[in-house]
Amino acid sequence: MKIQLDNNEKEILQDFDNEVLQPISNMKLQNKRYASYAKATLAKKKSISLRISELELNKLKARALEVGLPYQTLLSTLIHQFTNRKIALKL
Repeated sequence: MKIQLDNNEKEILQDFDNEVLQPISNMKLQNKRYASYAKATLAKKKSISLRISELELNKLKARALEVGLPYQTLLSTLIHQFTNRKIALKL
């Protein structure tokens, strides 16, 4: 089976073959640096505020109760699934 490369991957492979790529100096430091970026990106440190009517909030709490989740967890789950394209909106 032949692997299909996109244009960016082809360019990287060509640069590698032509010895254009240069080694990274102080690789351990760079790994630490980028690991800290990834950790900060994935950390659960951010909060958001939503403004919804009291009626909608009560409906949300009732639906969350039906599925056995706290409403905050239900919202978090929906946002996670939407951003990862596991669910879509019908408008």
